[in-house]
Amino acid sequence: MTPEAIRQYRPSRDLLQQRIVLVTGASEGIGKAAALAYARHGATVVLLAKELNKLEQVYDEIEKTGGPQPAIYPMNLESATTKDYEDLAGTLESEFGRLDGLLNNAGWVGGLTPLQHYDVERWAQVMTINLHAPFLLSKTCLTLLGRSDDPAILFSTDACLRAYWGAYGIAKHAMEGLLTILSDELNGENPIRVNGIDTGPVGTWMRRQNYPGEDQNTLPSPEQVIPAYLYFMGPDSKDFTGRNLHLAERSS
Repeated sequence: MTPEAIRQYRPSRDLLQQRIVLVTGASEGIGKAAALAYARHGATVVLLAKELNKLEQVYDEIEKTGGPQPAIYPMNLESATTKDYEDLAGTLESEFGRLDGLLNNAGWVGGLTPLQHYDVERWAQVMTINLHAPFLLSKTCLTLLGRSDDPAILFSTDACLRAYWGAYGIAKHAMEGLLTILSDELNGENPIRVNGIDTGPVGTWMRRQNYPGEDQNTLPSPEQVIPAYLYFMGPDSKDFTGRNLHLAERSS
């Protein structure tokens, strides 16, 4: 499908019926919009982010709309240890026995700074959240995903190799390499499809933090880019892997 066709994608109501989907960064922005949409289309959503109160609000929204009862898993990706990831996998296994989808969406820019003046500690924090965490989550969940009849891993990517974007820009560029290698390795006899979505500018809190003077009314809302997230998480995309979809041309 073309980017335009995916933007106009209209999934069936039961697209994700009986599926278990883990969403990171589920407390706001695209992650929240994706979690709500996945639940509306039948998925049991595991909501992962660091702020429990915000996750509880998303949980309540899902329950009010009649979606399957979600699960909450508070986790700080910046400080999480290997054992924390193992505990997550253990909890998912004991509660659900498998995982059908993983959306690696959580991200943090950390401010725009020339590399010459980039704080080393902040570099490590930004790299951990935007690159190490998606790798560790994907690696940890592979066994659970392998038990699904139609497993999918999806990344929220961001092409921003531009001045001042520092660790975030580099981490997101490396994420495309992670996506490509994973999709190649997992495209065997029992494939797990791996794809990415670069939405371009979207009206989110993170966008406002880095473009404070921008008119948010000129940008699409998180809900407007969600058809692509539904398409790549559901069975209609079963023939696609290793694809990083750019929804919009962008100059900033």
